[in-house]
Amino acid sequence: MATTITIQQAAAATGLSIHTLRYYEKIGLIDPVPRQSNQHRMYRQEDLLWIEFLLRLRATGMSIQQMLRYAELRRLGEQIGSVSERKVMLERHTVALEAELLALQETLGILRDKIALYAGLEQKLKATIDA
Repeated sequence: MATTITIQQAAAATGLSIHTLRYYEKIGLIDPVPRQSNQHRMYRQEDLLWIEFLLRLRATGMSIQQMLRYAELRRLGEQIGSVSERKVMLERHTVALEAELLALQETLGILRDKIALYAGLEQKLKATIDA
């Protein structure tokens, strides 16, 4: 991969639209992206890794407000307050995800039981039709 890539390439690599990349930068979710002399954004590998992490957070239901707070703390660097708060944020989010996963697993179990019940009923009904 090149040292830097264009916004079009970053959009293709992340699955985000160009508009969304610009919006994320505008609201501070993404740090200002370096620009060429013609003002075209040039994304670095570290920018793409950060965006990938944000997409994972978003996919797990973290709100934009929470992600913005996390981004603010990240900008503060490796200071005890910043590191501790980021850790707590991720711990809380992890606990919430684990609870959600447990609920989904329980629901899957119920659905599988229903499917098995209907499969049995289906076989029983077919047997009475064939008889």
